Amino acid sequence: MGGIESKTPVELAKMRQAGRLVAETLQLVSDIAEPGITTEQLDRAAGDYILKSGGTPAFKGYRGFPANICTSVNEQIVHGIPGPYRLREGDLLKLDVGAIWQGYYGDGAATVPIGEISEEARDLMQLTREALNVGIAGLRAGVRVSDVAARIQQLVEGRGYSVVRDYSGHGIGRALHEDPRVPNYVERRLLGRDPVLPEGAVIALEPMVNVGKPQTELLSNGWTVVTRDRKLSAHFEHTVAIGAEGPVILTLP
Repeated sequence: MGGIESKTPVELAKMRQAGRLVAETLQLVSDIAEPGITTEQLDRAAGDYILKSGGTPAFKGYRGFPANICTSVNEQIVHGIPGPYRLREGDLLKLDVGAIWQGYYGDGAATVPIGEISEEARDLMQLTREALNVGIAGLRAGVRVSDVAARIQQLVEGRGYSVVRDYSGHGIGRALHEDPRVPNYVERRLLGRDPVLPEGAVIALEPMVNVGKPQTELLSNGWTVVTRDRKLSAHFEHTVAIGAEGPVILTLP
């Protein structure tokens, strides 16, 4: 693993603009996500807004990804490809948005209820948001990645849910994915040797939480990740800078 890059104030200002654009796009798409609309329509609205605002959709073409945003429904965890699927009452929609502003990236995700959702879905969504907040609260200069992961894992598993282990958070800056890798569970083999977070580091923290077991499966399209047991999953993400006084969320409107 390479070194963790600390960002300068000028770089952080650009990342804040990228993050603000991500947050505004997530809000826009969340507001129009309702029964009957297709995920392709959501994708088009997001792409148009990012471009109109002077940014660039970060995901379009990234490693061949064909869309502006990721739209993952119900048992789909992440990297769902927008298409003709029409949202239905009771769906749990995960939106993942990335934007580039003057060469710097912002990345954020939210889980959105479509109409009236089940109590199970609502509890999962609330827990996943709480897991993100607990993880962010632990982001301080000098802590290890495993310290943050432990906070998320303990909360989620203590409530009887599971954290996805095959996909993780990450550093972010001039690239969408930078060091360090930030899992949502403690990797025992790396304890004591995992990265220490410096002041100025920027992390995309993104717990993915399942109602059932943590195992995942990749669909035949080569992108969409689903729970192997086909039970519900939720996902929230913020881009967060580690400041002198603690964490600073960059993906806020």
